[in-house]
Amino acid sequence: MTPHAIEKTLSANDTGETGGHQAGILVPKGGGVLPFFPNLNETLKNPRALLDLIDDAGREWTFAFIFYNNRFFGGTRNEYRLTGMTAFLREFNLKAGDKVILRRESPSLVRITFKRAREAGKVLKLSATWKIIETDF
Repeated sequence: MTPHAIEKTLSANDTGETGGHQAGILVPKGGGVLPFFPNLNETLKNPRALLDLIDDAGREWTFAFIFYNNRFFGGTRNEYRLTGMTAFLREFNLKAGDKVILRRESPSLVRITFKRAREAGKVLKLSATWKIIETDF
């Protein structure tokens, strides 16, 4: 079954807050999220597909959905990632705890939006090294 909408709660690694470098946001192989994305030819090394999205203001964004499968070609990686999101994350100043939501409205139209952690409910952030905790005030 293909989901119509998925969301990702961003980590500090996803948003670049840790200062580290990673190639995009990890897309899990399990949990039913993978079918949201285009099928990739896994017999090719690091196959990819472009994913065109529209934000709430009608602005177009293009991300790449990639299967880093070089483990099967003498390398070490075996993971799916959504890349090319840095400009989107910076444009909207998204931080760890914020959510990115992808919603398929038709086979060719995917919308992207976000929800700030502080809009998602009452949230307490104790320090940069602690996790965000939802609380009942």
